[in-house]
Amino acid sequence: MRYNLFEEIILAKDIPEKKLKKGDVATIVEHYPVSEGEDGYSLEVFNTIGDTLAVITVEESAIEPFIEDAVFCVRSLAA
Repeated sequence: MRYNLFEEIILAKDIPEKKLKKGDVATIVEHYPVSEGEDGYSLEVFNTIGDTLAVITVEESAIEPFIEDAVFCVRSLAA
């Protein structure tokens, strides 16, 4: 699936080194198409007041689109 720049997406897997979890919301800030294999995306993750928490690059299989029957949830980043 091709995602658009600045589209909000959902992480499909945990990114433990950045304390991000499957289901967290991120914004696409760059797309890296490849001729063979899986496209990549740079994502920006924000906290609830709009501060940047992380900028990460992941493969396309690590993200998924919003779905109609999903609900936003807030969690603390502190463990």
